Amino acid sequence: MESSDLRRYKNLLQAKRDELLVEFDTKTVAPPAAASEGDLLDQARADVEADLQISLRQSDNEILKEIEGALVRINQGTFGECEVCKKPLSKARLEAMPWTRVCRECKEQSA
Repeated sequence: MESSDLRRYKNLLQAKRDELLVEFDTKTVAPPAAASEGDLLDQARADVEADLQISLRQSDNEILKEIEGALVRINQGTFGECEVCKKPLSKARLEAMPWTRVCRECKEQSA
């Protein structure tokens, strides 16, 4: 992979990492348990919203880990290579998810 492409992907990864870190700093995950106001339906909705926010936070945390791994692979010179079959990852896949570790074919086989 050309160094200009590596710089571009590194910038994309760092921008996404920064975006996620800002969200972590500014979003409240769930309302405090003592804030149970309203009727049972309101409380149930609040619980569902809290569960959704927790799930989204966990997904974002996984993406952060993958981003850090991709940045390490850039430094090691293995970025853009499928970890399973060792073939180059497609540019379309890297554009959509620059933190990906496996090609589409290997991902489909593992699913």
